[in-house]
Amino acid sequence: MEKEKFYVDIGSMEISRLKAGDNNDYVIYATPEEVIKLRDLFDNMYSADGDAFIRAHIPIKQYHHDESNDNYDEAMIQIFRMLYELGDEQTRNHIKSMEILKNI
Repeated sequence: MEKEKFYVDIGSMEISRLKAGDNNDYVIYATPEEVIKLRDLFDNMYSADGDAFIRAHIPIKQYHHDESNDNYDEAMIQIFRMLYELGDEQTRNHIKSMEILKNI
């Protein structure tokens, strides 16, 4: 299946075929199936973020002993890994400069 160009904004969790405003933080080339997988990763990150928000209001539970924070971090890393794999040269260079991914 042929890959299409998409613009991705992590802050808004937007994946768009159209460049609008500042939604072009990351440019990727993906199949519809790959976009669905990326959307699922964003959904996982959103869910983990909600869980972490609830945990933040429980003062006896420490951040570094919280599964929801670990899940959020892992989802974010998976998103950046997928953006790196599908991204154009500028996207790949930017992610590489962030040093968030190991072994790239």
